[in-house]
Amino acid sequence: MSFLGKAWKIIVGIKDGLVLVFMLLFFVALFSILSAAPNPGQVREGALYIDMTGYVVEENSKVDPLATLLSGTAPPVELRARDLVRALDAAATDDRVKAVVMDMTTFIGGGQVHMQEIADAMDRVRKAEKPVLTYALGYGDDHMHLASHASEVWVNPMGGATIAGPGGARLYYAGLLEKLKVNVRVYRVGTFKSAVEPYLLDGPSEASRENLAALYGSLWEEWQANVKKARPSLDLDRVTGDTVAWVEASSGDLAKAALDAGLVDTIGTRVKFGERVAEIAGEDAFDKKPGAYAKSEFAPYLADVGPGTGSSSNKIAIVTIAGTIVDGEAGPGIAGGERIVDLLDTALSDDNIKGLVVRVDSPGGSALASEDIRQAIERYRADKDVPVAVSFANVAASGGYWVATKADRIFAQPETITGSIGVFAVIPTFEGTADELGVSAGGYRTTPLSGQPDLVSGLSPELDSILQAGVEDTYSDFLTIVAEARGMTNDKVDQIAQGRVWDGGTARQLGLVDQFGGLSDAMQWVAGEAGLSEDDWSAMFLGDTPGNYDSLIRQLVTNAVAPATVSRRADLFAMTARQREVLIGQLASDAKMLTGTQGVQAYCLECPADARPLQANEAAGFAKLIGSWLVD
Repeated sequence: MSFLGKAWKIIVGIKDGLVLVFMLLFFVALFSILSAAPNPGQVREGALYIDMTGYVVEENSKVDPLATLLSGTAPPVELRARDLVRALDAAATDDRVKAVVMDMTTFIGGGQVHMQEIADAMDRVRKAEKPVLTYALGYGDDHMHLASHASEVWVNPMGGATIAGPGGARLYYAGLLEKLKVNVRVYRVGTFKSAVEPYLLDGPSEASRENLAALYGSLWEEWQANVKKARPSLDLDRVTGDTVAWVEASSGDLAKAALDAGLVDTIGTRVKFGERVAEIAGEDAFDKKPGAYAKSEFAPYLADVGPGTGSSSNKIAIVTIAGTIVDGEAGPGIAGGERIVDLLDTALSDDNIKGLVVRVDSPGGSALASEDIRQAIERYRADKDVPVAVSFANVAASGGYWVATKADRIFAQPETITGSIGVFAVIPTFEGTADELGVSAGGYRTTPLSGQPDLVSGLSPELDSILQAGVEDTYSDFLTIVAEARGMTNDKVDQIAQGRVWDGGTARQLGLVDQFGGLSDAMQWVAGEAGLSEDDWSAMFLGDTPGNYDSLIRQLVTNAVAPATVSRRADLFAMTARQREVLIGQLASDAKMLTGTQGVQAYCLECPADARPLQANEAAGFAKLIGSWLVD
C-alpha cells in the first residue's frame, strides 16, 4: 500500500503540473491575442504614424501557423492597399490628425496601380492642408512614387535614393534542362505566349522582347509622368541618365546626391526628423526620448475609424480575385477557384445585395478554375439580375482577364497590366535522364494511349497530338468568350490576343477595357446602374474577415508585435541584397510551374514578378522540390 500511495502521489503531482502548464499556456495565448489586437483607445491627437514595413497587396495572404511556428521565421508583412487609402482619407478630415508620417525604412514595395492609389490619397491629405512627411534609409522606385507626393521627404545621412525603372532579367533553364536530359514538352497557342520560353530557350524570343519593350515602356512613361507632376523639382533625367556622373558629383555621398537631384528635401537622422514632426504635431506627453512626438499608430487608428464601408442595408458586394488562380479552396492571397465560387454562390441568398464588383489582381493560372469563377459570376448576375463591374488592379492578365468577361463594364488604370489572352501546358518527360542513368522501360500496349503519359519512355505521338489539340481548343474557347463579351469577332480578338500583354491605356484603345478608374469608381458605377443614390448603399467585401491572427503568430515567433522591430534595415545595399529573395521566389515559381501545375494554364509568366518573399511553407516546399531533383 505504501508503494501504491507513493505512486498515486506522483501521478497526482504530474497531473497538477500539467494542469498548471496548460493554464499558463492558455493565459499566455489569451494575453497575446488581446495585446496583438489593435486598440482604438490608443488613438490621440498628433501625427498619424504609418509604418510601411513590408509590401502593399490587394489581399492579405493566409498565414500557415504551423509552418511559421516550426520555421521560427516571421511571415512577411503585408499592407492592404485599401486600408492605407482608408486611413489616409480619414486622416484628411480628422481634427485629431495634424500630420501624416510614412516611415519607409523597411518598405519593400507594391504594384504600380497600388502606389498611385496611395499617392492620390496622400494628395487628398495635403489638399486638406495637412503635411505628409516620409522618412527612409533608402528610396527606390516605389518609395519615390509615394514620396514624390509628400510635403517633406527625409533621408538618413547614411542612406540615399536611386531610380531603376521597370524591367530586368529573368531566368532561362534550357541549358540546365538539356544537361539534365529533361525533355520539356510544351503545348501552347500564341506567338507572344512567352510563359513557356524559360524552359525552351536561353533568352527571350524576339516576339517576347518586342512585347516587353512596349509594355515596360508604357509603364515607365506613366511612372515618370506621375512623379514629375507631383514633384517638379526632381531632376529625373540626371538621375536616370548618366547615373555614375550624378553620384560622383557628390563624391559618392548617396544622400547628398539624392538631395542635389531633388529626390529628397532634407538629410537628417531619425531624431532630427522626429523633432521636425513634433514642431507640427506636438510633443509626446509620455515619451521623452529624443525624437519622440505625439502620434497614433496605423493599426489602432484603422480600428478606430472603422471599416468605412457604410451602413446602408443596400449592399454592393465586392469579391476579390488576388494572386495565382488555382483549383481548390486556396487563399486568401491565392485565388482558389472553389473558395471564390463558394463566396459568390453563398452571396446569392442575400437579398440586400444590389450589385457586384469583381476586383482582380491576378496573372491568371488554371484555365479550369478561371472558367468556374467566370460561370459563378454569370450565375450571380443572371439569378440576381444586378449590374456587375470588374475593377483591375496591378495585373489582370490571362486567367485574370478570363474571369472578367461576364462584366457589364471593365475598369482599369493606365498602369494596369492586362491581356495575355493565350493558354499553354507543360509536361516534362525524362527519357533522356533515364537513358543516362541506365534505366529503361518496356511492356505491352493495347492501344497507342496505353500507359500514357509515360514520363520515362516519353509520350506517344498520338497523345502528343491530342494534348496540343486540347490546348488549341481551350484557346479557341478563350477567344470566343472574349469576343462575345467585347462585341468583337474571334478573328479580331485573335489579332490582339496570341498571348500578348498590354498596358491599361493600350488595352482601353483596343476595346479590352471600358474606362479608366479604380475600385471606388467601379462601385459608384454599379450603384448608379442599380438606381441607388450616393447615400443609399454600402460596400460588402465577400469573405473579408477581421483578422487572420497574423499579429499573434508574429508575436509568438518573434516575441514582438510590432513588425518594424524585427525587420532588417533597408539602405540601398540591403535593397540590392533583397534581390536574392526575389531570385529564390522566381526559382520556386518556375520549378512549380514546370513540375507542379495540372491542366491547361491561362497564366502570364511574363508579367512583372511579385517582390513578396517566400513564406515558410513555400520555402520548405521549394527546398523539398530541389532536394528531390538532386536525389533523382
